Amino acid sequence: MYSSTVTGAKTQVRKMRRGEGKLCEEFSAGYYGLCTVGGMLSAGTTHLAITPLDVLKVNMQVHPIKYHGISSGMATLWKEQGPSALWRGWSGKFFGYGVQGGCKFGLYEYFKRHYANLLPEHNGTTIFFISSASAQVFADVALCPFEAVKVRVQTQPRFAKGLGDGFPKLYATEGLSGFYRGLFPLWCRNLPFSMLMFSTFEHSVDLMYRNVIRRRKEDCSKTQQLGVTCLAGYVAGAFGTFISNPADNIISSLYNKKADSVLQAVKNIGFVNLFRRSLPIRMALVGPVVTMQWLFYDTIKVLCGLPTSGGLQMHQEDVSGSA
Repeated sequence: MYSSTVTGAKTQVRKMRRGEGKLCEEFSAGYYGLCTVGGMLSAGTTHLAITPLDVLKVNMQVHPIKYHGISSGMATLWKEQGPSALWRGWSGKFFGYGVQGGCKFGLYEYFKRHYANLLPEHNGTTIFFISSASAQVFADVALCPFEAVKVRVQTQPRFAKGLGDGFPKLYATEGLSGFYRGLFPLWCRNLPFSMLMFSTFEHSVDLMYRNVIRRRKEDCSKTQQLGVTCLAGYVAGAFGTFISNPADNIISSLYNKKADSVLQAVKNIGFVNLFRRSLPIRMALVGPVVTMQWLFYDTIKVLCGLPTSGGLQMHQEDVSGSA
């Protein structure tokens, strides 16, 4: 009996690896839970990996004269604060963006299915926009307290060492409002980014299968599918970065009290600089991060016997199938 159980388990694992079996059915509660866990792991680990660049980016936004370039800025941080300064705020990156990623990917999958059934007459782009926007609203509410502490830790060396002492200190000095001081700018940054990122990713996947590979996703190997995921992820990240750059600069200014309002921050930074300041390093950051997030996320789905993400054609088939 024991040997038959082991044999059955091994057979199931082999089927899942070949895509013949699934850990859970698509669009079930287990599926959305898996997407949430996949989003948490992919977003948390990738953001943790680029913490040194994020520390530099935030300091370039808050102290643009002192940190005016990537190489010189990194050298200044290393010389004045030591190598440990490059990992300041790592806990906020890992846990904060892990929670955000779980909400973003898990809720996007849920809302995409929900709106597709609710609005069958609308095209895929509309569904992608409203699904990603709905998911991002909740994701940023979860992220905001972590981001508030992280930015202060990264730009104010004496503020706190991390989340453990940063949360109580921020609450003691600014109250609950201090954690959500930058929520509106965070929405202004992440909503356009998320809407453009998810929509671009979906359309890029569809374009590559239709016009480049010229085969259905189901007819491609898992390696080919993950390759498509990587390419589409990088394109999506690059498009979203430029759109969200002004709000990212405003957030850093508000959190570090360089301005008391969004309008004052815009006036202090200047309209052109909203788009230019820290854009090169954000391009270096966000493109690879989004690519790795999609790769990790889809790898988890593939290992569980599920198809990779994206594709307008697949979305339309899902809608017609549920009608």
